[in-house]
Amino acid sequence: MAVETVIILAAGDGTRMKSEQAKVLHTVAGRSLLGHVLAAVDHLKPAQTRVVVGADRESVQEHIAQIAPSAITIVQERRGGTGHAVQLALSGEAFRGTTLVLAGDTPMLTGQSLAAFLEAHINGKFSASVLTTEHPDPTGYGRIIRDDNGELSRIVEERDASDDERFICEINSGVYAFDSVKLAGSIGEITDTNSQKELYLTDVIGILKRKGESIAAVMIDDFTEILGVNDRVQLAESAALLRDRINDKWMREGVTIIDPTTTWIDITAKLSHDVTIHPGSTIMGTTTIAKGAVIGPRTTLKDCVVKQGASVLESIAINSVIGMSATVGPFTYLRDGTVLGDSTKAGAFVEIKNTTVGTGSKVPHLSYVGDATIGEGSNIGAATIFVNYDGENKHHTTIGDHVRIGSDTMLVAPVAIGDGAYTAAGSVITEDVPAGAIGVGRAKQRNVIDWVLRKRAGSKSAQAAEARKKKG
Repeated sequence: MAVETVIILAAGDGTRMKSEQAKVLHTVAGRSLLGHVLAAVDHLKPAQTRVVVGADRESVQEHIAQIAPSAITIVQERRGGTGHAVQLALSGEAFRGTTLVLAGDTPMLTGQSLAAFLEAHINGKFSASVLTTEHPDPTGYGRIIRDDNGELSRIVEERDASDDERFICEINSGVYAFDSVKLAGSIGEITDTNSQKELYLTDVIGILKRKGESIAAVMIDDFTEILGVNDRVQLAESAALLRDRINDKWMREGVTIIDPTTTWIDITAKLSHDVTIHPGSTIMGTTTIAKGAVIGPRTTLKDCVVKQGASVLESIAINSVIGMSATVGPFTYLRDGTVLGDSTKAGAFVEIKNTTVGTGSKVPHLSYVGDATIGEGSNIGAATIFVNYDGENKHHTTIGDHVRIGSDTMLVAPVAIGDGAYTAAGSVITEDVPAGAIGVGRAKQRNVIDWVLRKRAGSKSAQAAEARKKKG
């Protein structure tokens, strides 16, 4: 349904969060609290969105500029209540049509629910509508007071409610729809005659009611959608609720999640059908996972692309591409800029960063690969180190096609290993190895006879050596 103006109230100090960061910037499921609200509002396609900011306003404004650059920010220097915030948002502007007002700390609220609420408001031709719900524990929320006909009479904040009113379970969600002209005509009449000495937006409902205007209380079935976040406990509760909602969505779209309670998927991630996610896995940021991929257990992916049929076992990958049918893990760390080609392997205890690994190549185990290009069909032996840093600058290593790097090789960059070349195990390679050659960079071995008998006399090693000598 059409809405001309959305006002998001995001100026609160959030003192109960006990944080140096503004409350609305705390994140759950891959978005800030405010980011979730802005995403829900975007579903409505409003003509304009106005965000009232206050606490840590520079950071909040910077965040808004990144995620919703068309939104207008209004600064509330002094926190004077929700009514004061809306007064500031309306100041100096001539609004028309419908204005939607909501809080910036309700990450569970969906665009679909907001659209249904607006549809009820607009079709009913109400001057104001309040989104309500029945909460099993209404403590802390404003209560909805209905008259003998069941119509909305007023909204009372808990701190101003009587003992009887506190037993009411129908609560105010903090989401309102107004006829913009009538809101502007009544907002100036509210006063701060309450326990907090603040201007409550809820008082506009009573003012409109006394003027004989039509007011609606529109109830939403799922009370979890309107849950706000005021402290770290509620932040964790919202995260768990969003986790369950996101996991339910993906399972219904054909993703197998073995243990949904230990699987965390950001709302910004994309998964295809026939993906399998094992317990203890976290899918973060803009990660996309193609069909048939197997993730986990105990795997974290952030801003990655995982292609069809790949598997990632007990590993961490950040801003990396994992090719079709590639295998990663266990205990592998793919850092920023890693690109694994199709049918590649990054095995146990391997760390790779800023490297492209060609089709069919393998880094099976116990190696560090940094700032490199590896061709097709090559094998990097165990305990190989790409020595990419000279203490001041990073340097590149190039490995050709079908190369065999011997175990425990040190490749001191910048260096290139040609197509089909080998390096001998235990070598320190400081010069390019031509195609088809073998690079050997180690000293000739020499054995010092009876060194242990002379230098470690009486030791168990010496005793073992003596015993062997006697046996001949």
